[in-house]
Amino acid sequence: MPPLSDLSTDALADLRAGLRQEYDALKGQGLKLDMTRGKPASAQLDLSAEMLALPGNRDTTAEDGTDARNYGNLQGLSETRALFSTLMGAPADQIVVANNSSLALMHDTIVYALLKGVPGGKGPWSKEEPITFLCPVPGYDRHFALCEGYGIRMIAIPMTGEGPDMDAVEKAAADPSVKGIWCVPKYANPSGETYSAETVRRLASMNTGAPDFRIFWDNAYAVHHLTAERPELANILDACAEAGNPNRAFVFASTSKVTLAGAGLALWASSPENVRWYLAQAGRRSIGPDKLNQIRHVRFLRDDAGIAAHMEKHRELIAPKFAAVEEAFAARLGGQGVAQWSAPKGGYFITLDVQDGTASRVVALAKEAGIALTPAGATHPYGRDPNDRTLRIAPTFPSLAEVRKAAEAVALCTLLAAVEARLG
Repeated sequence: MPPLSDLSTDALADLRAGLRQEYDALKGQGLKLDMTRGKPASAQLDLSAEMLALPGNRDTTAEDGTDARNYGNLQGLSETRALFSTLMGAPADQIVVANNSSLALMHDTIVYALLKGVPGGKGPWSKEEPITFLCPVPGYDRHFALCEGYGIRMIAIPMTGEGPDMDAVEKAAADPSVKGIWCVPKYANPSGETYSAETVRRLASMNTGAPDFRIFWDNAYAVHHLTAERPELANILDACAEAGNPNRAFVFASTSKVTLAGAGLALWASSPENVRWYLAQAGRRSIGPDKLNQIRHVRFLRDDAGIAAHMEKHRELIAPKFAAVEEAFAARLGGQGVAQWSAPKGGYFITLDVQDGTASRVVALAKEAGIALTPAGATHPYGRDPNDRTLRIAPTFPSLAEVRKAAEAVALCTLLAAVEARLG
């Protein structure tokens, strides 16, 4: 079929009638599929089933003699910090290991900054209102929700294929009210791109109006590969130190999509001064993390090679699901001029850009047919996509057959919404 732009009004009307018949048949199937969040499937969680028997009732002593059953060691066990040194791009003494949620670490870091300020600043951020964050788009809705929940103003910055538009970032960061930027630097959520070395260098070295500007470096997908390629991401902590801004970056990650999503480890890394600052704040909140879980992860993953081998098993499970989405989109939407989609080399999402003004309609059509999608606008601050264009597709949780069926349905809804829009 030729692109929709080449079709006459009569041809578009005939096409709409045929698509409606297909859509009505789709609704009659009684589907109930969920493509809303990037959750690991049960088969992925099963890869870590061995952990449920670890560390064992007699294996509770850490390498330094710490009894992991007891209070203490707020920074985390030294062997656990060493295990994740490569992933975090930091030496063990610049890493903090906490309980399962990296989002909780991001939340606490924001709140500590608001209430107490950060090294190099004038005091609590909350006393310097307005506070502004830069938000690359499309981006992660939970980052935006944190800002919105604490009254932090957000400025959308477009992504470029090599990371955020650095000209726009540098211009905006000259404003002293701009205190930070959210970054998902490897296999970005949801666009899938990896920041270039030049983008990392510019983020680390740029002039900022706020002396206590911070990069919130959410490296959630650092080891989540979908292909045999392994894009290199420059080390942000090293780049900041080399640029004379050693305190600029807070690095976050977790094992939530590596081992057990509800029982993983959250990871935080930064400069020595920032680590001392963070532990001083966190020490008022907690006497120490779950160290038995830390030993469990060390026993199970062992080292960098063990992490890589484990993640290869994840890739074998989820790569076919991403391929199924791309195949379904190409088969139905290819050459129509109504949609574009990403082909990520890693991460948990596919970005689907539909015809301007139709993303909300696609979500509504999909919902009526039994397919739950992330709301249109979720990829932008305040839930508002000015073009009503970008959708985040999450293929990991459903079965392969369900993913294929859902992708075919979303493609149908996308084409139907585009035809409807062209016919007015």
